[in-house]
Amino acid sequence: MREKAADCGMSVGQFMLAAALGRKTKTRVDEHILNELRLLGGQQKALFREGGGALQREYAALLAEITRAITRLGS
Repeated sequence: MREKAADCGMSVGQFMLAAALGRKTKTRVDEHILNELRLLGGQQKALFREGGGALQREYAALLAEITRAITRLGS
């Protein structure tokens, strides 16, 4: 329990209360991953623009996958 609370940046009491109330908790790792995915999405979008539409389907598929990953982690 202590480890999970620490991962979420909470005290054990705060973590237990959140769990008892059925609230979802986010670990700091999740927030870090979300930020990295957002950064990757932005970089991928910039590459698409620089490429002038070359590999349009591949870029679109990759951006859609990044967006789905952000949505899964963010909910």
